[in-house]
Amino acid sequence: MRRLGHHRQHGKQGGVGGRGLLWKLLIAVFVVLLICTLSLLFSATITATNGSNAPSEINVEKLWESANSGGWRPSSSPRTDWPSPPKETKGYLRVRCNGGLNQQRSAICNAVLAARIMNATLVLPELDANSFWHDDSGFHGIYDVEHFILSLRFDLRIVERIPEIRKNGKTKKIKAFQLRPPRDAPISWYTTEALEKMEEHGAIYLTPFSHRLAEEIDNPEYQRLRCRVNYHALRFKPHIMKLSESIVDKLRSQGHFMAIHLRFEMDMLAFAGCFDIFSPAEQKILKKYRMENFAKKTLIYKERRAIGKCPLTPEEVGLLLRAMGFNNSTRMYLAAGELFGGEHFMKPFRALFPHLENHSSVDSSEELAANARGLIGSAVDYMVCLLADIFIPTYDGPSNFANNLLGHRLYYGFRTNIRPDRKGLAPVFSAREEGQTAGFEEAVRRVMLKTNFGGPHKRISPESFYTNSWPECFCQMETQNPDDKCPSENVMQILHSQLESENMDSEIYNQSDSVVSLAER
Repeated sequence: MRRLGHHRQHGKQGGVGGRGLLWKLLIAVFVVLLICTLSLLFSATITATNGSNAPSEINVEKLWESANSGGWRPSSSPRTDWPSPPKETKGYLRVRCNGGLNQQRSAICNAVLAARIMNATLVLPELDANSFWHDDSGFHGIYDVEHFILSLRFDLRIVERIPEIRKNGKTKKIKAFQLRPPRDAPISWYTTEALEKMEEHGAIYLTPFSHRLAEEIDNPEYQRLRCRVNYHALRFKPHIMKLSESIVDKLRSQGHFMAIHLRFEMDMLAFAGCFDIFSPAEQKILKKYRMENFAKKTLIYKERRAIGKCPLTPEEVGLLLRAMGFNNSTRMYLAAGELFGGEHFMKPFRALFPHLENHSSVDSSEELAANARGLIGSAVDYMVCLLADIFIPTYDGPSNFANNLLGHRLYYGFRTNIRPDRKGLAPVFSAREEGQTAGFEEAVRRVMLKTNFGGPHKRISPESFYTNSWPECFCQMETQNPDDKCPSENVMQILHSQLESENMDSEIYNQSDSVVSLAER
């Protein structure tokens, strides 16, 4: 009986052990399935995030061509009723445009629009060269004044200086009342406060005049006027145009060329707070410049870089372009001021792209040599970058040069721009610096394939109107939307007839005034 009982007990233990083993196997299978499921989910998440199933090759040959226009074409002519400027205006508007060449360019566009809004006569804008360039070329030294005035004759009256007036048999000068406009002032400021002072004094002087009119205005015709100024009326003087075209011809004589704006300069690096990659002595210079010129703020390099606030280094630009598929035979034109850190930072770039030129190396004329750092040098760089097959700005944050060029190239026929996504590229470059080089070029291409290479795209803040004037300054020949339809081909004839009619009415009005005054005598 004991043996039987013993056997029963033994059998019972064996059953429990078998079931325990079964449970262990089931748990093991469940864990394996769970791991596989999580692995698949993780893999799917990575695929969705990085787009690993998407093509990662960039067709370099296509980049040398203009981007797809989608049926859009540049057009800044009025599309609705646009009255000619009256002979008699409310008064004279003077402005002082401060900053560099391209900041001044935007200010000129704003000045024209402000004058139109107030029904004022615009005095040829003053360029405050002394504060930035230490160059006194002025409007006459840079732009074709006659072309500027003629191009805008359907929009407003422009004079080179405020004329003297005769009162009680004496010649008298009109003294402009000085005003400081608010930054990004709304239209209402110009139609109230500014206009009130103009009517009271006969003329107003707005200074400084940089970013003093809101960019986003809910009036397409006003925005198109800005485009007429920026892309048609503001033409550099003939000798600057000739010099620029000569450089472009020399560069293109050997095929395509790319223009790069390397914004790796002291002011921008100090503004961005990107110090850590420099030597202690260089950091000291940058920090001193920042303290003297910008508001006090704690900036951490790694954080700034991670959010795309640091300009790309020359080496990073070279690595980016090589990853995209450009080889060492690519011809480059460098538009830049004095690079901070000097040749130490340029060596890696030159090793990747040895065919590197700038305006001095292509053209050694005395005029360029004497004005390389002034307005003329900047104007030549602007034109060469505008006409280049590809343009790449390394920092298009607060850079007026890069932003204006991106907008001009869009208007000029959707010419290819390569705009590095600095935020997207930051972890890729950081990983490479830590020794993770495998898959580097693939990762760069994936980031860049998500960017726009110069085609029409919606303007989203903080993108500037001067960077992207689509859709206001573009039109389509075939569209169901009347707002996007191109104006009639005789739009210029209509404007010319309106202007002649306005002038004729003014002459008749003035003649009748003369007859009345004679009769009164």
